[in-house]
Amino acid sequence: MKKWGFLLLLLLCLFLTFINKESFFESKADIPNVEVQKYAQHENDKVVDMASENSQQTDITEEQIYQGNLLLVNNEHPVHEESIKSDVVNLTMHNELTQGYVLLGSKNYMSMDFAQKFSEMMADAGKDGLHNFAITSGFRSFEEQKILYEQMGSDLALPPGHSEHNLGLSLDVGSTQMKMEDAPEGKWIEKNAWKYGFILRYPKNKTDITGIQYEPWHIRYVGLPHSAIMKEKGFVLEEYLDYLKEEKKISTKIGGEKYTVSYYRYSENMTINLPKNHEYEISGDNMDGVIVTIYE
Repeated sequence: MKKWGFLLLLLLCLFLTFINKESFFESKADIPNVEVQKYAQHENDKVVDMASENSQQTDITEEQIYQGNLLLVNNEHPVHEESIKSDVVNLTMHNELTQGYVLLGSKNYMSMDFAQKFSEMMADAGKDGLHNFAITSGFRSFEEQKILYEQMGSDLALPPGHSEHNLGLSLDVGSTQMKMEDAPEGKWIEKNAWKYGFILRYPKNKTDITGIQYEPWHIRYVGLPHSAIMKEKGFVLEEYLDYLKEEKKISTKIGGEKYTVSYYRYSENMTINLPKNHEYEISGDNMDGVIVTIYE
């Protein structure tokens, strides 16, 4: 009996240790670990390092300034034709992408890639007991934005070509029960959206920076690790891009994955050194540079 009692006690200790470990990782998952490293300035902002056997030099074109997930779009920086996502679809024709939320209206367009990531987020929100999400607006053409601007005026809408909705990377998501500002759905998104690469684009305490009133319904896709860094530091997109320009290069670990993010100011005949054995993404900032994200 003593032997069985000892074994039961041992199993109980192991079980409690496992539970505590799980709780530890769950709590840590809400706090992105951002490690900022100081690096030398990119020489001449043209050629960065010599290519080695594990890397290659890649040309950067001016068009890349206006392509990608980190484009800043506002009154000063309009959407370029090459900035618009090319995989925009009508969600009413893709029921597989609209699980966990309802569509208000018959014209709800979104980037296919963006819609898939949003669908993943909605599936997890459903597991947390939230089932009252509604999409009111996604991608808008310049013509649709023009009509909205004329109807609502400059206080409530942006002119055509100056709204993130013209990119295909933003959407307005609400609750079918109450105002998003008060709804559980709004609080869930504000807390968890970063884990899926989304940000609350126009928070209440940043209106002086964004120039846009508080919009608890407007979310924007920027991707990981950018959403995690912005969440950890309390940045909006404007602040994050300024931060990257100042630091030039940072690294972060999220969920055991390491990311290196570098900013390069664009110049003619520009090449950068990229690894052959790691995935990477290049995004412009819609101003004067590109951001390279390496997944290590």
